Amino acid sequence: MIVWRDVFLAVIAVATVAIAVAQVAVILAAASAAKRLGRLADTFEREVKPLVGHLNAIGRDAARAAQLATAQVERADRLFADVAQRIEQTLAGVEASISAPAREGRALLSAFRAAFQALRELRRDGRRRQGRGDDEDALFI
Repeated sequence: MIVWRDVFLAVIAVATVAIAVAQVAVILAAASAAKRLGRLADTFEREVKPLVGHLNAIGRDAARAAQLATAQVERADRLFADVAQRIEQTLAGVEASISAPAREGRALLSAFRAAFQALRELRRDGRRRQGRGDDEDALFI
């Protein structure tokens, strides 16, 4: 029985050594994979770092362009507001300069019309009086 015990003990020892060798191989493979992963991360970082820098520069340029565009739009808005205000002032001045003489001309025409109307009425009244006088002269004895 001692023989079988030694055989089983030897099998256990061989299995333990095999497991230990396998574990060492797995650890070495994991270390190698970690080194490769580290190199890959370094390469990725080196390759992406300039790209990130360029993207940051593009973002800054886009922000600056947006600021300039906003400033230009605000200037154009102020310019159009000033132009609109000046046009309104000019039109108000033109209207005032045209409407005042037009009112004066209308008043002058009304005065002429009233004067002519008064002259017509005077003529009519004079003719009526003459016609009455002739009628009255015929009746006068």
